[in-house]
Amino acid sequence: MIAQHTIQQILSRIDIVEIVGSFVKLKKRGTSYLGLCPFHNEKTPSFTVSPSKEIYKCFGCGASGNSISFLMEHEKYSYVEALRWLAQKYNVEIEETEVSPEVKQQQLLADSLYIINGFAREYFSKTLLETEEGQNVGLSYFEERGFTRETVQKFQLGYCSNERDAFVKTALEKGYNLEYLQKTGLVTIRNEQPVDNYRGRVIFPIHNQSGKVLGFGARILVKNDRAPKYINSPENEIYVKSKVLYGTYFARHAIDRLNECLLVEGYTDVVSLHQAGVENVVASSGTSLTVDQLRLIKKYTNNLTILYDGDSAGVKAALRGLDMAVEEGLNVKVVLIPDKEDPDSYVQKIGAAAFREFVDVNKQDFVLFKLQVAMQDMGTDSSRKSQLVNEIAETISKIDKVEDFTRQQDYIRQCSQLLKIDEQGLITLVNKYIRERLVKREQQFAKNAPPEDDQLSDEAIAAMEAQEAGVEVVFNTDEKQEKELVKILLRFGDMTFSEEDKSTVADYIFHLPYDFESLADSMVIKKILREYKSLYDEGNVPDRKWFLYHADSEISKYTALVLEDKEADLSLNWKQRFEINTICGDNAYLKDTISTTNYLILRKVKKLVLENQQEWNQTAPLEDQLKFIEVHNHLKQLERELTQNIGTVIFR
Repeated sequence: MIAQHTIQQILSRIDIVEIVGSFVKLKKRGTSYLGLCPFHNEKTPSFTVSPSKEIYKCFGCGASGNSISFLMEHEKYSYVEALRWLAQKYNVEIEETEVSPEVKQQQLLADSLYIINGFAREYFSKTLLETEEGQNVGLSYFEERGFTRETVQKFQLGYCSNERDAFVKTALEKGYNLEYLQKTGLVTIRNEQPVDNYRGRVIFPIHNQSGKVLGFGARILVKNDRAPKYINSPENEIYVKSKVLYGTYFARHAIDRLNECLLVEGYTDVVSLHQAGVENVVASSGTSLTVDQLRLIKKYTNNLTILYDGDSAGVKAALRGLDMAVEEGLNVKVVLIPDKEDPDSYVQKIGAAAFREFVDVNKQDFVLFKLQVAMQDMGTDSSRKSQLVNEIAETISKIDKVEDFTRQQDYIRQCSQLLKIDEQGLITLVNKYIRERLVKREQQFAKNAPPEDDQLSDEAIAAMEAQEAGVEVVFNTDEKQEKELVKILLRFGDMTFSEEDKSTVADYIFHLPYDFESLADSMVIKKILREYKSLYDEGNVPDRKWFLYHADSEISKYTALVLEDKEADLSLNWKQRFEINTICGDNAYLKDTISTTNYLILRKVKKLVLENQQEWNQTAPLEDQLKFIEVHNHLKQLERELTQNIGTVIFR
């Protein structure tokens, strides 16, 4: 974990115009900046950046947030990755919070492996471009594949000389640890001597989403029946093959912009397609797709198109593993490249424009394609047909989101026609698989259920279910006042409330005999109030930046929404311009604080009145009724006082 004081240093140096301006061309327009939105295609600028509020807002697509959320959305960084990017930009030394020696050692090892891989990438690039052997062997190979010098440099391709230990000698001379060199797979031990593992091979660096080198793929150039065609880095603390797709770093913006990811098998397919201008492409490097890889794709798009060589023997096996892509909610299409061609050779043969057209015209729906391929093998075998019906029903059952209901029904209709079976029977079978999966989920949930005190409220569960169902959750009528309380704390929490005892607005709010977190209905407001109170109890009054740049994206987005509220800014200069006192100007925050807290307390009192009346109606003994009458009178008196203090508030 990054230490809090390090985060504060980073936040204090953030300049949103500078950060967003690194990716978007901005022009000053009044007190704000304007540019073309990077999150959707537009010709007329509707993307604004406010340096005073430290937020951005697109009035075209609705995207909004702060500097960190911009990096998370645009670069697909995690919160911690965005902080590290900012720390590097502003030369802030990152300190970690106290962690166990084991975790610290793991972090140091990961950093060391990144450093070694970075050194190796530079070494192999120089060997390729600046040595005679590299140019004659490695560069010649890339040129034969049709790669330009610019493409070679873009993908940071390299070459490892055929000398037994040229790389390891250089690395050891520069002080790199032999054990770590072995962990990366760059070096191996033969006859008790360290030797280069990739000698005589061209090198394909494998990058993570931020451009750091995780590992390498090394291709042999001479025919050798005893040596594998490719050697890939072994899995270690930074390289986990199942979580990586080759080319993601170079393809991420194109995938986001075109809302489609093309998936191929090999490194050269990716490089060749990129060079031709087809940039929304990544490779699985010949391995079966994993859930982690599918979720990586889903960060950028829901549309996955897989390109298979037409004569690939692995197509059928690969199709069996694509059910999980459907389960992850991806719209999966399949394209077969003509026989004896692969994406690399085919795009060079017909060109980028024709290749894109070919892909668009020849896309086949994964489920229907899978069924048709299986039907060709099925023949007239009735047992095989029964097995196939079950396989297809199980695949369709994984399309179980409400918004995909129509798509699921279309599949049932088309598959039942192709298989010549009763449509209602297939519906029943699909529902059987859905029920089985739901039972399995419930059993799994029961095993991992949180303690009873941590169970979500019925309202929260209903809200989540509504969101999962694609239903817009509308704010309740009281949330305006809850939002106002958050706004007061964020804007004025550290300002003076009473000159007499020098108390602050936060002091006043948190010394009232009411728990405003429990009064709030909105879950995100509850979280903000809970954290604010926790920090306050520790002697800290957090400023708005704490929440604006919060690790919880829900909190940061809601804070941006609160700070974006124009009502609080309209009257800041009204007194000077019109010589009148305004609601939001001067010391009006004091009145707003009292009015808002009184309103929320009044809500609580009204609920208590109602609860008291309900219990009163159910009670028979006279002495008990007298107690309820006494409580009722006390609550009604308190209600009248609060109503008078609020003044202009209208109650429903």
